[in-house]
Amino acid sequence: MSDADLDLSIVVPAHNEAARLDAGYARLAPTLERLGPERVEVVVVDDGSGDDTAEVAARVYGSLPHHRVVALGENRGKGAALRLGLRVARGPLVVTVDADMAIDPRHVPEVMAALARADLAPGSRTDDGRIAYDSPLRTLAGAAFSRLVHHYVRAPLRDTQCGFKGYRLGAGRLLALLAHVEGFAIDVEFFHLARLLGLSVEPVPVTWRDVPGSSVHPGRVALDVLSAVRGLARTRYVNPAVVAASDVSAADVAEAASRTRLSGLVVARGDHDALVVLGRDDAVGGAGVAAALGGELRTTGPEELKGRILEAA
Repeated sequence: MSDADLDLSIVVPAHNEAARLDAGYARLAPTLERLGPERVEVVVVDDGSGDDTAEVAARVYGSLPHHRVVALGENRGKGAALRLGLRVARGPLVVTVDADMAIDPRHVPEVMAALARADLAPGSRTDDGRIAYDSPLRTLAGAAFSRLVHHYVRAPLRDTQCGFKGYRLGAGRLLALLAHVEGFAIDVEFFHLARLLGLSVEPVPVTWRDVPGSSVHPGRVALDVLSAVRGLARTRYVNPAVVAASDVSAADVAEAASRTRLSGLVVARGDHDALVVLGRDDAVGGAGVAAALGGELRTTGPEELKGRILEAA
């Protein structure tokens, strides 16, 4: 089956999740059957786990027609894992989920429907403006955390940290290419970048349950996020890009990229040209892409990319 036959990629970032992958798959399986497993790709990103996450993921998802386990050589954080997953995903739509499937996977078709109208479709667990956690103290702390995040970044919803989010592939890849954050603040950075790029966002209400066994400490995550978001407004987003003809085909871009061993690129089409956006470390290979396409290698950023039509290559 070619990429054109896929409807969706599901990206699962996982760090030391070997003990919870089976239960997570059991929650996801009915949704896969509803969508048609032959139309869905599952990508598990092992974030440098110290347990058997990669091996268990290969066994749990190994019966699916389209599955991959990709690994980071060391534990770098949720942001690094999500960015890698979005760059290797092949479906035209992508939904990111937590390994334990704490958000009910039955919401996946609802997110896909929202992506027919918007570039991003983040899940939202909020009820009357706050998330009801497993304790009143954690609920109050979560509300205060949300207010602090919105003080620094004007996100379109309160529940920035919900791991259940949908992306059109072109938009998701561009966010992954531009983003800097390695840790849990990646969700906030994505919203920040979406606003700079003028991407449309349609939140989708979701239901969830608190699944025990997570190695993530909520207080530590909150401190990590707040420390990172304070600097987002000062972050300079500059990536190498190849200026090509406005009608350059994504297939030609992909072929040129493969010759230089690059992948996960985005074609951002404007009225007069197309910008092939590369990863920040891809400039050397980008010279080869520029030569193959008869284009020019230079840099770009959100201001120039805003409003362009985005296509994954």
